[in-house]
Amino acid sequence: MYGLNVLINATAASFHYLKNKMEIYASVEDMEQYLQYIGGGAGALALTGVAAASAFYLASRPTPQRPLFPLDAQCILESSEASGPDVIRVSRFYKDAKEGKFVSYLHSDATTLYESFRRGAKISNNGPCLGWRESYGKPYQWLTYNESLLRARNLGSGMVEIGLKPGTSTMIGIYAINCPEWILVEQAAYCYSMVIVPLYDTLGADACSFIIKHAEIQVILVEDDAKCNSILEKSPRCLKKLIVFKEVRPATKQRAKNMGIEILRLQDVELLGSKANNPEVPPKPTDLCTICYTSGTTGQPKGVMLTHENVVGSMSAVVLQFGDHRLRSDDVMLSFLPLAHMMERCCESAMYMQGGAVGFYLGDIRRLSDDMKALKPTVTPAVPRLLNRIYDKVQSDINGNCVKKMLFNMALSSKESELKRGIIRKNSFWDMFVFKKVQEGMGGRLRLMLVGSAPLAENVLTFIRCAMGCVVVEGYGQTECCAPVTLTIQGDHVPGHVGPPLACCCLKLSDVPEMEYWSRNNQGEVCVKGTNVFKGYFKDPEKTEEVVDEFGWHHTGDIGMWMPNGTLKIIDRRKHIFKLSQGEYIVPEKIENIYIRSQYVAQVFVHGESLKSCIIGVVVPDVDVIKCWAQENSITGTFSVLCNHPEVKQLILDDMVAWGKESGLKSFEQVKDIYLHPDPFSVQNGLLTPTLKSKRPQLKAYFKPQLDDMYTRLT
Repeated sequence: MYGLNVLINATAASFHYLKNKMEIYASVEDMEQYLQYIGGGAGALALTGVAAASAFYLASRPTPQRPLFPLDAQCILESSEASGPDVIRVSRFYKDAKEGKFVSYLHSDATTLYESFRRGAKISNNGPCLGWRESYGKPYQWLTYNESLLRARNLGSGMVEIGLKPGTSTMIGIYAINCPEWILVEQAAYCYSMVIVPLYDTLGADACSFIIKHAEIQVILVEDDAKCNSILEKSPRCLKKLIVFKEVRPATKQRAKNMGIEILRLQDVELLGSKANNPEVPPKPTDLCTICYTSGTTGQPKGVMLTHENVVGSMSAVVLQFGDHRLRSDDVMLSFLPLAHMMERCCESAMYMQGGAVGFYLGDIRRLSDDMKALKPTVTPAVPRLLNRIYDKVQSDINGNCVKKMLFNMALSSKESELKRGIIRKNSFWDMFVFKKVQEGMGGRLRLMLVGSAPLAENVLTFIRCAMGCVVVEGYGQTECCAPVTLTIQGDHVPGHVGPPLACCCLKLSDVPEMEYWSRNNQGEVCVKGTNVFKGYFKDPEKTEEVVDEFGWHHTGDIGMWMPNGTLKIIDRRKHIFKLSQGEYIVPEKIENIYIRSQYVAQVFVHGESLKSCIIGVVVPDVDVIKCWAQENSITGTFSVLCNHPEVKQLILDDMVAWGKESGLKSFEQVKDIYLHPDPFSVQNGLLTPTLKSKRPQLKAYFKPQLDDMYTRLT
C-alpha cells in the first residue's frame, strides 16, 4: 500500500509541476491520456499512475444527462394547418402546440411583466434583486425585491405627479447603460401601464431625435450629463422633462431651461411620488409594454410594438425549453449586453420571474472579466463577439508552444467525447489543469449560458461548451419576435443548428423562387406565428404589411433549412437582394461573408445595380497584414499610400476571388473591381448601425464617386 501511495503521489507531483510550468487558458483530458505522453524510464510509475487515475476517473465521472425526448425528432408537425405546401412545425415542450395553441405564461400569477416581478419577490422570499458596485475592487451591494418594488412604485407615482398620464398612450424614454435604475424605471412605468421606449447607448443625436419625436416622448430618464447634452443637441419640441440618475452641471441645466426643458433628479421624483402615493394602474397582458426601435440597415429606425403577453410568452417558453437547467431563485446573472435589445430584456425578465438576482457591470466591456470574478454569476447571456475573443485568446496562448498545444488538443478531445456521451462537468483533471483559468475568468460558477444575436462558428461553440463545463444553448430570433424563436435543447451538443421552435410559436419555411429555395426541399424563408410575434411597427402600417401577411405569419427575411432531427439551421438572408442586368440575383451579404475570410480584408461592401452586368466592392484592408506584406515586398509608404498602390489592390482582389471560387461563388457573384479605403466603417461615421451591421444606403451614397468610377472603367 505504501509503495502504491508513493507512485500515486509521484504521478500527482508530475501534474503539479506541469500545471505550474504551463499557465494556459484551456482544458485538459484525464490523467491516463496524459501519462501516455510521458516517456523515459518511469514505465512502472506511468502504468501505475494510469491505473490510479483511471480508477479515480471512473469513480468520479458523473452520470450522463438524459435528453427530455429523442434527439432525432426535436419538433412535431402541427395538425390544424396541415393543408398547403408549407409544413408547420411546433415545440414538443407544450402538449397543446399540435392543436395550434402556444404558451402565453408559465405561472397564473405572472401573466405580465408587472406581475412576474412580484412573483419573483414572493418565491425568493424577498431575496437580492438588483446588484451594483461603486468601483473595481469593491464588492457588490444589493437592493432586495421589496426595496426595488417600493422604489419603482414611488418613481412611477412621482412621474404621474409631474404630469404623466397612466396608460399605454404615455411613452417613457430611457437613455442609459445597464444599471439598477434602468430596471427601476421599467417597473415604475409598468406600475401605471406606461410604455418604455429605450434609446440605444450608442445612438447619435439624429437617431435619438427621430425616436423621441416619432414616439412623442415627453419625459426621458437619463443616466448622466453627457447623455443629457446629447439629447439636448437636437431636442424635439415634444420633450418637456429629463430625469437624471446622476448630478449634471449647472450649464447643462441652463441649456435645458433655455430650450423649455426641465431637469429633475431621480431621487426627488421618487420622494415626490412617495408623498403623493398615487394608486397603481397595473397593465393587462394585451397592453403594450415597450416600443423597441430597431437600428435598421436602411432608412430610419422602426418601432417594434411588443405587449406584456409577447414578452412573458417568449421568456416563459425559453424557461420551459431549458428543461432540467431552468432558472432558479438562487441564480445570479451579470447584466452587460444592452438592455435596449430584447435579448437582454427577456433574459433579465425571466430572472426576475424566477426570483433570481441580477448584478450590473461597471460599464467597461474591456474589464468584463473583473465584474464576472466579483459577481460570480451562475447564468449569463453571451454573444459571438465575446466568445470569439475568449477563443482567440486561448489560441494565441497555445500557438508556438507544442506542449501547450498538444495538451490543449488532448483536453478538448476528451471533453468533447464526454459531451457526446451527455456528460457536462467542470471537475475533470482537464478542467483543473487547463480550463480552470478560462472558467475563473467568467466567475467560476457558470452553469448555464445562452448564446444569441448572431451566428457562432461551430468550432468556437464546441470549445466554449468544453472549456466552460456548463450547459451552453444557442438560439435564433428577432426583435419582432421578442428575441428568441428557436433554442437548442438539453442533451443536444452537436453544433451547426439553432434548435427546434419554442413553445410560444410555430415555424414554417416559405418558398423563395428568386433564390431557388423551396419548402418541399425543407428550405425557405423562416416564417413565425405565435404569442411572441409583435403587434406591428409603431405608426407604420405599410412596413408592417411588408413583413406580416394576412394570416399573421411574420416573414423574417432569413433563409432556413430543417435538419433531419427537426432543428433549424440558418443558411442565408433574403434582404438586400438585387438583380443584375442579365437577370441574375445577387445576395451581397452572402458574398461579403465569404470575402471577409481573406486575411487582407477587414471590412467589405459589395455593390451592384440592375443596369450593370457585374458587381464591385469597397474594401477596408487589414492594416497590420498589409503593412507586413508591404515591408516583406520592399514597398514603402503610409497606409493611405498603400491603399492606392496597384500591387496591393491586385493582391487583395486575387485573394478575394480565390476565396470566392473555393466557396462556390458563380462568376457573376465575384467582384470585378474594388476600391481600397483606409478608414474603417463605423457607427461614428454613420456607415454602421449600433449593432455593427452595414448601412447599405449610406455606404452607397458615401462611396458614390468611387463606385461610379469603377463602373465607368469596366464599361
